[in-house]
Amino acid sequence: MTAWALAAGAGDQAALSSFVRATQADVHRFLVHLNGRADAEDLAQETYLRALRTLPTFEARSSARTWLLSVARRVAVDAVRTAVRRPRTRDLGEDTAEVIERALPRTGAHEAVLLRALIDDLAADRREAFVLTQVLDLGYAEAAEVCRCPVGTIRSRVARAREDLVRALDADGGTRTDRAGRAARSAPS
Repeated sequence: MTAWALAAGAGDQAALSSFVRATQADVHRFLVHLNGRADAEDLAQETYLRALRTLPTFEARSSARTWLLSVARRVAVDAVRTAVRRPRTRDLGEDTAEVIERALPRTGAHEAVLLRALIDDLAADRREAFVLTQVLDLGYAEAAEVCRCPVGTIRSRVARAREDLVRALDADGGTRTDRAGRAARSAPS
């Protein structure tokens, strides 16, 4: 993947296509977890636009995947900053997630949605570390590079995210399914 990024930076269009195809699922998934599904497509496009502008200067000091996820992280942070500056609309009515939860039967897909909601409720720094290491399967060192923090901080954030997930499941009084609970409790290190 890094070889494709270096070749793409030198102008190789085939390498660029291969690099984008190899990374687009991870970039999209990362952005969905950081900023939500509604904005992920636009943020992924912005990520690749920024990456393409700086690809000629990419020196492979880290893997291309780590570098690209760092770009995606900056795009996500910029999107949050922009959203904070915009005026907010008032919430009118019931929480959509609660309406959906009551209306749908519990299925494997529904359990995945519930687990996703629990992950979305984590503090931003914990969610980011958890998604990078447990969902995108980056090593702690790579996640630390993406987040620009020490490896120990990533380990701590992941551990606390797991604790938060277990606590959220327990606080829910078991109304969320056992399978979702096991997924949160048994996430790999």
